[in-house]
Amino acid sequence: MKFSLLLASLLLAFGAQAATPDELMTKAGCMACHAKDKKMVGPAYKDVAAKYKGQDVAAKLAEKVRKGGSGVYGPVPMPPNPVDKISDADLKTVVAAILKP
Repeated sequence: MKFSLLLASLLLAFGAQAATPDELMTKAGCMACHAKDKKMVGPAYKDVAAKYKGQDVAAKLAEKVRKGGSGVYGPVPMPPNPVDKISDADLKTVVAAILKP
């Protein structure tokens, strides 16, 4: 109990902040195949945002990231991305950032 209080105090004292969407995408390995503004192995995030503009597709895209797949942007498959690679909360943050105008 004392340790967790000490840890919480240290995090608050040093201004611990949540990771940015870019940091989350890098940590999960997304940036190995995707970029914000240019096609690489997978589509650019700006192209994904444009394709789904004005649609409520966050849950659909999160599921697609989890399960992987191919055919939407070409024949190269995207591998599945399980919870041990990116948490549900982090995935939700990343998908929201990708879809954000």
